[in-house]
Amino acid sequence: MSAVVVTTRPRRRSLRAFRPNTPNRLWWRMLWAVVAAAAVMAATSLLMSSVQGQVRTIGAEAAPQAATASDLYFALSDLDAQVARLVLIGNAEAQAGSQIDALSTYRERSLQLDADLEGALSTATTDEERGTVRELLNGLAVYRQWAWQALTVIWQAPPQPPGKLPPAALGYYGQATNVLHFELLPTAQRLRDASQARLDDAYDAQRATELVGIALVVLLGGALTILLISLQRWFGRHFRRRVNPALLLATIVTVGLVVWSAALLSVEGQRLRDAHRDSFAPYLALSHAQAISYDAAADTSRYLLSGNLPLYQQDFTRKSTCLVDGGQCGSGGDALDGGLAVLADGPVGVRKGDEVRERWLGYQRDHDRIVALADAGQTEAAIDALTGIKRGEAAFDFYYYDVAISEIATAQKQSFDVAFEDAEGLLTGWSVIPLVVFGAVILLVVAGVWPRLAEYR
Repeated sequence: MSAVVVTTRPRRRSLRAFRPNTPNRLWWRMLWAVVAAAAVMAATSLLMSSVQGQVRTIGAEAAPQAATASDLYFALSDLDAQVARLVLIGNAEAQAGSQIDALSTYRERSLQLDADLEGALSTATTDEERGTVRELLNGLAVYRQWAWQALTVIWQAPPQPPGKLPPAALGYYGQATNVLHFELLPTAQRLRDASQARLDDAYDAQRATELVGIALVVLLGGALTILLISLQRWFGRHFRRRVNPALLLATIVTVGLVVWSAALLSVEGQRLRDAHRDSFAPYLALSHAQAISYDAAADTSRYLLSGNLPLYQQDFTRKSTCLVDGGQCGSGGDALDGGLAVLADGPVGVRKGDEVRERWLGYQRDHDRIVALADAGQTEAAIDALTGIKRGEAAFDFYYYDVAISEIATAQKQSFDVAFEDAEGLLTGWSVIPLVVFGAVILLVVAGVWPRLAEYR
């Protein structure tokens, strides 16, 4: 018999042996879904932690630093106004009540300045900022030295009527107010501008993280959702089951958390920006206007102290026009975006812009009357009109104005604090929630696939 030769095809069998079979495919699909879920979990948790850190930077550092710098500028302006009052009153016995009031306010502003400078030094983040604060500390020490030398000369002299002062006292006070206007206020303005720039940078950084975060969460979450849906369909084709309950639940949870995370980032960022635009920025602007008004009021005293020097009348006119209409307030670069009627239009329930403007105009009329008396040679009558505490006198009318503007500034700051706390509260727990939820998604994926893998053992 002839032999029969059987031809084999080993190469084809070899290729077939390496083709991915159903268990391998299922295993790899499960692995890709688990890796994607872990990536979304890590990215979302880290992102939320980063945003929380940026929000804390705004609330605990940048915003308080901006408020402190603005408060510092205001306190310096009022400090010199009180020194001018004390020098003008002198040691006249008839003005003892006004002297006590000015001394009390001077002490209050001094404590406020010390606290502000200490706070500014503790929150400074650069050597330049710390150098600016130390420059203010040194300048303030020099200012106090000149001011107290002026007051010491006055109080050691025999009692005199208001306005009749030793020449040395006027010289010392001139040195003090020069230190304030040419050193302290420009330095404080530089610190204020730097702190507000830092606050703007913090908001910009938070906004950038918000946008990148939303894009990243949607991109990675969308990729995970596609993988889960693909795995669900694969199950339907190979195991004749339309729905795998565990995978369906994992898909729903993923979509829900991705949408919620993106919406949360958007809403939280919008609330932060609204709080800054509607409350904090107006508070800073109004605090600036309040500082200018204190400096303008001090110009009334300086006019009398200088022997009716036109410079101080011109300074007052520029500052008062700025307060009423907005714009440039002087040669030092100070400017307001609007007049008091706009800036003092506070939160709902405290809208008193027109009232504040009218109260300032009331003080302006007092100033004009005082200047007219001084120009007519009635210096004592001018000083009485300036320091008197009756309605219609300068001290009372300025206090009347200051109460109104301070009430609105306080309301704006409180409105910001409440709005910021609400925005910050939205992120509570969100550095942990993604870990828990996507950890559950991973378990659901494994629970949905593992029983099928076990059938092939």
